[in-house]
Amino acid sequence: MIDFDTSSPGPALAALGALLDRSLIQIADAAADARRFDRETIRTVSDVWDNNVFPLFCAATASTREDRERRARAALEWMAGLGAERRRAWMREQAAAAGHRLDELLPPARSYALGRDHRGRVIAPPVSVTAGTTASPTADYDLRSADVRYLRVERTGSRLDGHLQLAVAQAFLVPVDDTTSPEPALVDMWLRDITEVRFDSDDARGADLRHEADGVTVAIGARGTLRAATAELQPDDTYWYLSAAGRRADALTPPRGNEPPGLVPPQDGDLSATAEAAATVVRHAMWEIRLVRYPRHADDVAVRDFCRVFAGAGEAILAAGAHHASRDREAAFRALIKTWAGRGGPELVRWFAARLGDVADQPDLLAGIQAPDEAGTPAPAKAPGPPEAELRLAEYTSAHARYGTRHDASVLLHLALPPRPEAAETPEAPEDTPWRLRALHNTSPLRVHLRTEAFHGTSRPQVTVDDEARTFVMHDGALTITSKDRWNRDRDGR
Repeated sequence: MIDFDTSSPGPALAALGALLDRSLIQIADAAADARRFDRETIRTVSDVWDNNVFPLFCAATASTREDRERRARAALEWMAGLGAERRRAWMREQAAAAGHRLDELLPPARSYALGRDHRGRVIAPPVSVTAGTTASPTADYDLRSADVRYLRVERTGSRLDGHLQLAVAQAFLVPVDDTTSPEPALVDMWLRDITEVRFDSDDARGADLRHEADGVTVAIGARGTLRAATAELQPDDTYWYLSAAGRRADALTPPRGNEPPGLVPPQDGDLSATAEAAATVVRHAMWEIRLVRYPRHADDVAVRDFCRVFAGAGEAILAAGAHHASRDREAAFRALIKTWAGRGGPELVRWFAARLGDVADQPDLLAGIQAPDEAGTPAPAKAPGPPEAELRLAEYTSAHARYGTRHDASVLLHLALPPRPEAAETPEAPEDTPWRLRALHNTSPLRVHLRTEAFHGTSRPQVTVDDEARTFVMHDGALTITSKDRWNRDRDGR
């Protein structure tokens, strides 16, 4: 007879487990269909669990209810303290959606403090662009001679967001080293709720930043514009500490070594072999999901598969950890791993085997779950070119040198594509079969032209080829990319 701890989880442990389940639900919703693919939500929610999976398992497997609650509270405090206020707000929101209140479980929020690097120099923080903050970058950097280093405009769910990076010259004195060429400073801007995009890579020199009554406007070149509801700005500059803003920050920031004490990681318990194996596959699954942060590989990540495999993992982990006897707890986690691996099907068996091989010398963990026979498994049929597509992301990087390394110009697109014909025609596939995501990459762009209309609904991509170049067009020219070479389309989106 299996010996259970019949007491229900305490409020902190129950909330911690529920946050994992809510995270998987959020990620699954954000990846359910490429037309609503929300890469930012997937990235930020999966990132929560980078340092929090093992604290959850340590809390769930503590020997007494009191220890489980103590560890769970420490894990919640650690989770809330690692991120900005938005992380704390996310925790409250998701816990409430699962019927839990965190207000009494979390200590007061820590105030944000500026930091210093290893040399003791103050680090530039991100700041919201307001009427008062636009003066600082304008005074410290020569935006009029800035070059666009990078631009990404992306559908985040139904919202249009962007990231602009400008290479700029400092308007303040910096040390001169005769042996090396100085690196240009970079100014990053993150724009939210973009309402207008006009960009031409042939007109990408010079910028102007304005805060207006209805939002933030960044003028680019002679005719380019990015207009958004809000924006954040952060210099990436080795010499920022010498700027006017940096000197003001330096006067307010404690010397290195006098910072407030940091949070102590809450992992104060040892996991048994099988519990550690279960924790490892959960954490690695979140790491895999988090790979969508690299736009070029976002269509490689089996986000929906991982969410299906680990659905309800938070509740299941608490149930497995509630066993008093170690042999019963080990059996419960072994069964849980088999359940997860079985849900993954043949496609993920090798993934489970690889993850478990590093932490568990237990060959029977995947007994009865077979990997696919490569020789007997036909490759998925290639579908013909899409009759229509929806632009989800457009990313441009200019040719540049950084730290002595030369980087070619490049363009990356994310397209939401209709289901493959063979999938749409199967009796099991409903009419609302999810669209799939495909990343297209090109490393020889000659010119990139982008307007807001490129993100409005579906369009039939068209490619024309002449002796000198090939041109990719969507939405009657709202997106036009001229390049020398073919696009990289060798991966099928999920």
